[in-house]
Amino acid sequence: MTILLAFAGGILPALIWLWFWLKEDSLHPEPKKYIFFTFVAGMLTALAIIPVEKYIINNTIHYSLFSLFLLSFTEEISKYIFAYGIILRKKITDEPVDAVIYMITVALGFAALENILYLWDSFNNGFFTKGIIMTNMRFIGSTVLHTASSGLIGMAIALSFYKKKIIKFTYLIIGIILSIGLHTYFNFFIINSNGKSILNVFVWIWVVVVLLLLLFEKIKRIKRNKIIS
Repeated sequence: MTILLAFAGGILPALIWLWFWLKEDSLHPEPKKYIFFTFVAGMLTALAIIPVEKYIINNTIHYSLFSLFLLSFTEEISKYIFAYGIILRKKITDEPVDAVIYMITVALGFAALENILYLWDSFNNGFFTKGIIMTNMRFIGSTVLHTASSGLIGMAIALSFYKKKIIKFTYLIIGIILSIGLHTYFNFFIINSNGKSILNVFVWIWVVVVLLLLLFEKIKRIKRNKIIS
């Protein structure tokens, strides 16, 4: 029963967000099997980096800015590497909006497994109410964070989709830097803030999501012969 509660509470928020973003791309939907593989790849990413994150936590000052930066760096780089290996380098990714969809999908898969592990720990220790509260908090907080941070990388790839390789690389680096910065900022202020400050942090994350949605609409209109300013 505990594992079912953890699985449902962890994966449902991610699937709801995935449904939302896929609806945004309803005119040119991605093949469901590739969405599924990418989502699973995100879950495997979260699983694969557990030893790395444990090493960072055990060998740095716990929850210091440097420690949180290394954790954010590990997560964002790993999500991009897995997404690139699974789908981004393949011909199926043939238009700018695809990069955003697949980066968000891998991020939501990552968030889903991360949520399951957190909830499993809470439910397994008898903290049912805490688990329910955590489900809601991760729906509006952590899951949105992973969507926003990986979405920034996806947007960077999309905005430079038809540009020269050096420009693509530059955009990608900028996207990764912004992604890691956002992730580090969120975690640092969540850990070091009181209840009132947490609300402010959530507001900034949602501001980023709104900006991503606005950019997403622009990206959907990009054509091969159009130069992005």
